[in-house]
Amino acid sequence: MTLSGLVPVLATPFTPDGGLDLPGLRRLTEFQLAAGADGVALFGMASEGFALTAADREVILAAVRETVAGAVPVVAGVAATSTVTALEQARAAADGGADALMVLPPFMVRPSAAQLVDFYGTVAGAGCEVMVQDAPGATGVTMPESLIVELSKLDGVTSVKVEAPPTAPKTGAVVRGVDPAFAVFGGQNALFCLEEYAAGAIGTMPACEFTDLLAPVLAGWAAGRRADAHAAFGRLLPLIRFGMQPGLAWAVHKEVLVRRGLIASAAVRSPARDLDAATLAGLDEVLAALDLPEAP
Repeated sequence: MTLSGLVPVLATPFTPDGGLDLPGLRRLTEFQLAAGADGVALFGMASEGFALTAADREVILAAVRETVAGAVPVVAGVAATSTVTALEQARAAADGGADALMVLPPFMVRPSAAQLVDFYGTVAGAGCEVMVQDAPGATGVTMPESLIVELSKLDGVTSVKVEAPPTAPKTGAVVRGVDPAFAVFGGQNALFCLEEYAAGAIGTMPACEFTDLLAPVLAGWAAGRRADAHAAFGRLLPLIRFGMQPGLAWAVHKEVLVRRGLIASAAVRSPARDLDAATLAGLDEVLAALDLPEAP
């Protein structure tokens, strides 16, 4: 199994009282497949993974696996803060049928480079391919290009998601240092995905509310229509940017999904917070300018 292409990170739909909305999750997953996603990811930053219990994770993974039915890879996020708890999450995801793991480094106690090598080597023993998630903005853990190259040589570590800005130069540096079979992805809601692709990335992992609009942009890029791709991507930038606000991003993703008829409620779990009236008005302006269609 080799990951590549557009792999959206699914939001986790909740009912207004905070329970899991499984019908909404299934609709959301079906939308990704119809929109041209090359995979789906769970329990990432955009999924409110920090607010999901172990029981939630098991139920969500089972529902998505059933909906996908083997059509595309399913990536499960691992964000525990120690080796033993990360291994527990990794084994549970592997047992639940995940095809790959997107693994944050432990961050409550800042690990040394040697500890990170041991950490990723251990988690890769859970039975799934491992993607290193290089996200210092969220974790405070920095991973220089040389360390990512070292991690890429570990058995079972097959990809990296570069989210350390400026992402395009780092993407290029990593691509030059790793084996060509090692997959380099971009993140950060696809904010610099075209520059990352130009630097050698083979995929991107944004939030999931605009998959149908981003997929043709990336297809045009792959076909060599780069000017057209940049122009089409430019139309998406206000929405992408709006969905990157700390503390509000999860509610933004969900509000857009509600407007598109994919989920019934924009409810989030604390400490994420609902959008205030001014932010909702700003989102209204972004969506009106984009003329975002209702999802099929």
